[in-house]
Amino acid sequence: MKKKKIRVIACAVIAGIFFWFSFVFSAWSQDISTMPPFTKKDRVLILAPHPDDESIGAAGSIQRALRVGAKVKVVCYTNGDANELSFILYEKRLTFFKKTFLYMGEVRRKETLAAMKVLGVDPTQMTFLGYPDHGTMAILTRYWGTVKPYRSIFARVTQVSYPDALTYHAPYVGESILSDLEKVLLDFRPTKIIVSNPVDTNRDHRSLYIFLRVALWDLEKKIGRPQVYPYLIHVVDWPKPRGYEPQLRLDPPSKYVGMRWTQQTLTQEEVEKKRDAISQYKSQLTYAPGYLYSFARSDELFGDYPALVLKRQVGPDLKWQDIGINISKDEEGLFSLEKDDDSDGEDGAPQRTTVSDPDKISYLAFARHDENLWVKVVLNKKIDKTLGLSMYLLGYSKKTDFSVLPKLHISLGTFGVKVLDKQKRLRDNGVQVITKNRTFVVKVPLKDLGDPDRIFSSARVVGFPYETTAWRILELDPSFETASQPYR
Repeated sequence: MKKKKIRVIACAVIAGIFFWFSFVFSAWSQDISTMPPFTKKDRVLILAPHPDDESIGAAGSIQRALRVGAKVKVVCYTNGDANELSFILYEKRLTFFKKTFLYMGEVRRKETLAAMKVLGVDPTQMTFLGYPDHGTMAILTRYWGTVKPYRSIFARVTQVSYPDALTYHAPYVGESILSDLEKVLLDFRPTKIIVSNPVDTNRDHRSLYIFLRVALWDLEKKIGRPQVYPYLIHVVDWPKPRGYEPQLRLDPPSKYVGMRWTQQTLTQEEVEKKRDAISQYKSQLTYAPGYLYSFARSDELFGDYPALVLKRQVGPDLKWQDIGINISKDEEGLFSLEKDDDSDGEDGAPQRTTVSDPDKISYLAFARHDENLWVKVVLNKKIDKTLGLSMYLLGYSKKTDFSVLPKLHISLGTFGVKVLDKQKRLRDNGVQVITKNRTFVVKVPLKDLGDPDRIFSSARVVGFPYETTAWRILELDPSFETASQPYR
């Protein structure tokens, strides 16, 4: 019996050592840094696309900030009033009426107040913006200027319809969202911002990140450069296992190559209180209890991509800068402006590409040549009547108001190329597309983007259920390089 006990203890010790080494090796291999500690001088702004995201993504960090005496403010971007399936399960009835969806948004607002009370956040530290659930990406890319405001899918309204919102009756246009975010930033003047991630599959999560970046660039001279920590929530098959597993960590999804990760380790008490905060969202737990509780673990994970700096190239060749979709550096290749691209394999795809992304894009790279932006996309499948390629390019310039800058949507399909600037189709533009089997090289004159300093970019395959390609920031460096020299 004693020998059996000794063997059990020895196995437990070995397992513990193995777990510890696995923990250290995983953190090292993923290059995860530790989140700097909050201080009493910090002003921490939490931005949530929907009610519950602030608890799922940052309840532990909220507790940590409050404990040291930092100022905390929580802002909800939408009231989450378009989650119809969860509402049906929660209320046990079908609904088609506008008032019912607005009622759902009010239910979720009250749940957020209850969750924040658990964490110690006072209602005076909270702000609701009331923009349309599932509609903010459309507003970002299409609804600017004198156009009719966006009309929400289920509530069927065109303006902020919650009396307690920051700007009641604000029209659903990009200027309204940007103005509200800038009001929040100027009033609170945060030192740290916790926000949704640009790789998240939910469009509201992505658009909030982009609107925030624009607001921060606009206000840089007034509020400085707060540290930004994007949390990740909606990813296919992540995290695993599902359910409340407080002893486990949130490890980074392996597919996001090149993302810089930061980790906030939580105490057992912080994890338990995070679970208690999540439990206040009864309208959402009815639909997906295991999923929401999966984020109450021993750490909180934040990650962001560094901007891709594009130098101005000269000469007859382009040197591609890839965004790291699991490919080798020697696959970047050169692209000749005077002849066909000979750097690809026989079928037009870069050789030795090893990973098939969920969005079916195996290679994505950029280059800047003189006054043109070049984008190279390689798909895992050929475009056909059920499959197309969609690309967004949004310019940003310190010299020009973001609202008037072009926001290009380039669509490629079996019927050719279509270019939209917001809602207007551009027929007389300089966009050119070179195709070779599964390879697409797109040339976009920078003047068609408003001669920007920075560009938000996203490419995705049309025809699949998730929009999974990350939004990336391209910075246009005014210095020169020649394409015959390797990029460093």
